[in-house]
Amino acid sequence: QIQIVESGGGLVQPGGSLRLSCAAQGNIFVNYDMAWYRQVPGKRRDLVALITKEHTTTYADSVEGRFTISRDNGKQSIYLTMTRLEPEDTAIYFCYARITTVEPIVTNDDWGRGTQVTVAS
Repeated sequence: QIQIVESGGGLVQPGGSLRLSCAAQGNIFVNYDMAWYRQVPGKRRDLVALITKEHTTTYADSVEGRFTISRDNGKQSIYLTMTRLEPEDTAIYFCYARITTVEPIVTNDDWGRGTQVTVAS
């Protein structure tokens, strides 16, 4: 079984910074892509940033230049460093990982429970 555990959300003022962490735990054989998504009530869950196991990154246009995704393959972890935060960044942030487990050998898309980020004065 795989568990995805996020941490680091909270309340921050506009223009501030915040760092989210996510760790994948369990019988991991291969951890492929990992990513951060975000969702506000009543809207779809959107991709924020993605990083492959080779460390290739992709960002949503709205966060390009402000957010940085990074990865530690040894710790099965990713991080999202968010700077120049705006009220529009307020959302629940979800960590995603595409993982092949050892026993059984299956590949699944796994999600964390989410962490709230609120940007307000």
